[in-house]
Amino acid sequence: MSLADLSLAQWRSLDLPAARALAAGAAEQVGGRLTAVETVEHLGAPLHRVRIERDGQEFALIPGGTVTLGFDLDAWQPSPEQAADFTESMEAGFGCGDDLRAHLAELLSPRRSVTLATVLTAVQDEDLTCPPDELPAVLAARGLRLPTADEWEHACGAGAGTLFRWGDDCPLDRIPYDDPDGPQHRPNAFGLRIAYDTYRTELTDDRTAVHGGDGGESACGGYGALLGWLPLATANRNPFTAEFVYGPDGDDGYETLSTRPVLAL
Repeated sequence: MSLADLSLAQWRSLDLPAARALAAGAAEQVGGRLTAVETVEHLGAPLHRVRIERDGQEFALIPGGTVTLGFDLDAWQPSPEQAADFTESMEAGFGCGDDLRAHLAELLSPRRSVTLATVLTAVQDEDLTCPPDELPAVLAARGLRLPTADEWEHACGAGAGTLFRWGDDCPLDRIPYDDPDGPQHRPNAFGLRIAYDTYRTELTDDRTAVHGGDGGESACGGYGALLGWLPLATANRNPFTAEFVYGPDGDDGYETLSTRPVLAL
């Protein structure tokens, strides 16, 4: 079986020695060096984390296969505290639609099944050094490419169907910028530092979406606590931020953008 065809379910079925052997093969295939293999608990079962170093950059192994992405709004119920916080934001003039569910419907990708290849994804996003239109060629010169929006979402959520990669809840007495010890700073299940700072804005190959942050708009705008955390939601594609980034005024601010390169197997 090709490494690219490895599914998340198959990966989770391996014991640690088998996972280590497969990870070593992946490192050899890309001309990298295996630096770590560990097992963590995720969604009630073991999950192996892999780190591979190549050209001074760390990558994590992201198993693919047929996976479920998006957020199931029909199955979700906001807590009374979340609903009350959103109501306060609405009364202050922020938010889309008539209620929190309608607001999220504008921002989050829908529930769906997709089939993805297993890839190596950068553990840390990297700042752009060129305008977005030049980015694919710049990455290709390093043997890398942009992630797809689906790849980004899968890498972030790691199979979790919750609003955030760590669960459905977030602190409602502070925003991420004011929470240096919050859940957003913990590595995710695959060992990535992802969806950790609303001032970050990660690009994929989908020009209708950006991920992991809104450039700090929600923090600076005084939107309220829940709306301040929502840019970090796994399925949030921040469409209004994307419209600005790829609009006529977006090229001048590319230094504030980032991306998370993918190394194909």
